[in-house]
Amino acid sequence: MVTSLAAASVDARGRITAWTPGAQLLLGYRPDEVLGLAASRLLAADLPAQARRGLAERAQWKGRVALRHRDGHRLEPELRLSPLHDVHGDSGWMVTIAEAQEPRWHDDSGAAVLSTWAFAQLPIAIGVYNHENRLVRSNDKALRLMGVREDEVLGHRLGDRHPGPPYDWVERRMAQVLRTGEAVNEETFTRVPGESQAHAWSVFLSPLRDPAGQVRGLSLAILDITERYRAEQRLALVNEAGSRIGTTLDVARTAQELADVATDRFADFVSVDLLDSLFRGGEPDLGQTTGRIALSRAAQQSVLDGCPESVVEPGQTDRYPEDSPMARALAAGTPSLHLFDAPDIRSWLANDPTRASRMREHGIHSMIVAPMLARRTTLGLALFLRHRTPDAFDTDDLLLAEEITARAALCIDNARRYAQEHNTALALQRSLLPHRAPQQAAVEIASRYLPAGSLAGVGGDWFDVIPLSGARVALVVGDVVGHGIQASATMGRLRTAVRTLADVDMAPDELLTHLDDLVLRLDQEEETQSGEQPARDTGDIGATCLYAVYDPVSRLCTVARAGHPVPAIVSPDGTVGFPDLPAGPPLGLGGLPFESTELELPEGSLITLFTDGLIESADRDIDTGVEQLRRALTRPSPSLEQVCDNVLDTLLADSTPADDVALLIARTRALDASHVATWDITSDPAVVAKARKTATDQLAAWGLDDASFVTELVVSELVTNAIRYARPLIRLRLIHDVTSLICEVSDGSSTAPHLRRARTFDEGGRGLLLVAQLTQCWGTRQTATGKIIWAEQTLPAGH
Repeated sequence: MVTSLAAASVDARGRITAWTPGAQLLLGYRPDEVLGLAASRLLAADLPAQARRGLAERAQWKGRVALRHRDGHRLEPELRLSPLHDVHGDSGWMVTIAEAQEPRWHDDSGAAVLSTWAFAQLPIAIGVYNHENRLVRSNDKALRLMGVREDEVLGHRLGDRHPGPPYDWVERRMAQVLRTGEAVNEETFTRVPGESQAHAWSVFLSPLRDPAGQVRGLSLAILDITERYRAEQRLALVNEAGSRIGTTLDVARTAQELADVATDRFADFVSVDLLDSLFRGGEPDLGQTTGRIALSRAAQQSVLDGCPESVVEPGQTDRYPEDSPMARALAAGTPSLHLFDAPDIRSWLANDPTRASRMREHGIHSMIVAPMLARRTTLGLALFLRHRTPDAFDTDDLLLAEEITARAALCIDNARRYAQEHNTALALQRSLLPHRAPQQAAVEIASRYLPAGSLAGVGGDWFDVIPLSGARVALVVGDVVGHGIQASATMGRLRTAVRTLADVDMAPDELLTHLDDLVLRLDQEEETQSGEQPARDTGDIGATCLYAVYDPVSRLCTVARAGHPVPAIVSPDGTVGFPDLPAGPPLGLGGLPFESTELELPEGSLITLFTDGLIESADRDIDTGVEQLRRALTRPSPSLEQVCDNVLDTLLADSTPADDVALLIARTRALDASHVATWDITSDPAVVAKARKTATDQLAAWGLDDASFVTELVVSELVTNAIRYARPLIRLRLIHDVTSLICEVSDGSSTAPHLRRARTFDEGGRGLLLVAQLTQCWGTRQTATGKIIWAEQTLPAGH
């Protein structure tokens, strides 16, 4: 049953002038593809001789003719040729198919029709090329992509019609497939002729083999994957931003990382402007959002050398008027997308000729303004511009800019918070360290303190120099476990405790015992405040400490340590030694004893105290650090300050310390017999007057006659108390150091006197009160055989 007439008309010149749907169904050609085409182009072989005779005689003819389907396969339908006549005479031929039947979809003819339709209607550009790399068939998508008709490219190579990129690259790959017989699948991002924007393409080249396996041609399939490509690029940029932004806790560096990442594959120019308070360590405060808004340029980057698009340099201030996109974005707290030909942008730039000139000069066509928000706080804004990239920003780009800006803002806020905490801890620690060495005659002092350069923050290292009675001095160095404000606060409490215990003249081992108890109590307090059951042996708060007392009269240095590195002792001849001292447990363990060791030091010896951050590092063990310290201390130096510099240059020259470093160097002095006078006193009240006379004579020899009155009173009171209340042996000693005169009376009793106020009719009790009023300070210290009561007078300058 005939369901659709397959017919066509051909004019006298042999060109097709009419084409029915049946003809299209039979041969696959649309009317617009064949009208005007020579009918002979549809033949797959020459016309039979009878057909040519019928045409010559203009007689009707019927017979089979070999035709070529649009997809290339051959047909031999039965044609009927009938001459046409009009009012002018012969005008052409009517060609009909005598056996055009409705195809049966379940047999081969129906499948062929479907295949034809599929090839023509696929959304993928497809071309079939022969062994000479010439096109034999293509679908509509491929023709539209190339912008040609099929008759213009059939039988031609790809480069014949479109020489140059990107087709030359495809043609090279086609030749490769024909040569090797191996398929090729590659992706490219390029702009084809006739398109204003570049697209991403996935190109498939597959060899076509005959039954014998020989390569006879190839198929070319091109798929537009632009949307997938852009999505992958955006995802890759987000991932890259996550890994490259925030590598340091530095505000300016983090801002620069955002600018660097965004200019790699997203924008042509990026600037990051932040509130000025962020650089001063303060809290960010945008203030009023009306009027001009001033921001400091933190970072910028461009695909052009030198960032010529920028109107300000990093470190300078940029001011945005109220009607600018930047001010509006900051006020709204949301990012915005702008094209530079928009009326509002032109209005804004009309009042900013410098910026407008830069925009025109570099051809900037679109912009994204993204406020930098972190934890509901405005930090600044990021500006993204395009001028070398032809595609303008779109809404997807706006979401991407918002995403990477939010990541950078969080990193910048973390850096700001870290810097603020670090500065606070450092200020706290420096406030707790001695700012200058106190005046004393026992040692010459030089010191250094270096905070940690790691992200852990400031630690709990400290040192101290504490003047003691009898012209002695205490040298302290310690290290609290941990970093940050908590470690600095704990260090301050321990340093205060050491000073308090030193004021009562405790021996070094006894002082460390009391300090150990204090650390245990602090540890238990921390656990109680956190709601946990206190445990004595937890040791969450720990510290090490070394405490040394040097006496310039005896030249003895008494040292005790709690898990701390031993000091280095440099003798006057330059020999460096590390004395074998009992280690002692770190503070906070409790229940373990501490031991003291006495070292006799020649005058001019160097006592070098330090924390473990000086000799330990990730790339150096303790033994290597100790040996480097030994070499540094043997270098000749004109001063203690130079010695400190030598030590730091040797051990820390190539690295930033991962832990805090405290360094304290003391050069010992000695008070010889010309500055110290000692007398033994018998337990007879009659010798008090003789003691006063002996003391005033010594003052006269020292040229301290002005101090005689107070000294006589002090000697009289202290000697009288010793004779009356104490046990022998009683000894009187006067020490004349640089700035003071010290009077000491020792005895064999451990009972210490107490200062009290005498009542009106009391006959005694006023002596120590007078001593306290007339001297700079006084006190008592215990010894192995009893005690010493001392009083110190400050001497006028020049004595």
